[in-house]
Amino acid sequence: MITLRDVEAAREEIYKVIHETPVLTSTLLNEQCGSQIYLKSEHLQKTGSFKIRGAANKVRHAVKDGATLITAASSGNHGQAVAYMARETGVRAVIAVPEDASAAKVAAIRAYGAEVEFCGLTSAERIPRARDLAETGAGIYVPPYDDPLIMAGQGTCGLELLEQVPDVEVIVVPVGGGGLISGILTAIKESNPRVKVIGVEPQLANDTYLSLQNKEITPISGTDTIADGLRTSQPGDLTFPIVQKYLDDLILVTEDEIREALQFLMERSKQLVEPSGAVSVAALLSGKLKAPYQNVAAVLSGGNLDLRSITTYLPS
Repeated sequence: MITLRDVEAAREEIYKVIHETPVLTSTLLNEQCGSQIYLKSEHLQKTGSFKIRGAANKVRHAVKDGATLITAASSGNHGQAVAYMARETGVRAVIAVPEDASAAKVAAIRAYGAEVEFCGLTSAERIPRARDLAETGAGIYVPPYDDPLIMAGQGTCGLELLEQVPDVEVIVVPVGGGGLISGILTAIKESNPRVKVIGVEPQLANDTYLSLQNKEITPISGTDTIADGLRTSQPGDLTFPIVQKYLDDLILVTEDEIREALQFLMERSKQLVEPSGAVSVAALLSGKLKAPYQNVAAVLSGGNLDLRSITTYLPS
């Protein structure tokens, strides 16, 4: 498992690359939730999501080790973060994306200077291709979450929160493959174990929930949740033990609850957040966070939303 020392080392490695994202508040959100809510705004991070934290840590270490090629398999936030970091460190990047990847996401990856290779429709096709590209080109494959350097990098978000909101009682975090939640759990529980950390998953992508119930990694079949950044089939081999050890609770939210949170953030807080980043607020607005905490932080994990299809994410 990664440790607090790993997260602190990651912070030293990446602090010149990333933003220390602001904590925002909303009077209306506080009133509706009955608590003081602090929104950790990773949607305002470089490349539009928390993913740059882990990518920066992994890529910088890879370049120090002599890598001249970086590969990844992602059409979304991870692909953009890896592409950005490859450009920043002066190495070539190839991102394997699905054949049906949105034009907006592909354009964003290319805008950061990476090459794009279309490969199949599933991660089971893209990941082996990205690994092959790295191996044949003497490069490094950068996984999206199941990697110690990635996890430690994501954990720097937790260290920032403890400094920005020193009296925080609970932190609510979106859960996909587990890179963000495992990093934050390590940072929080090994710094101040009294702070609770609660994960949030879409009900339609409940692989971590089922894995916790079964006490072992439990895959699910494909999902069509609108929170596309959380569409993992199972938690990571490295991330899941940390979740098992430290997580205080896991909340499941419906598609309607995600849509309502997204609309609230746009209309009331004037924040453009993607569905995956809004699940933490969905847990709060739905009333599923039961205990009467006074100070609550919710991580808004990303804001890369395709504006051309924005109406499909909002309540009908």
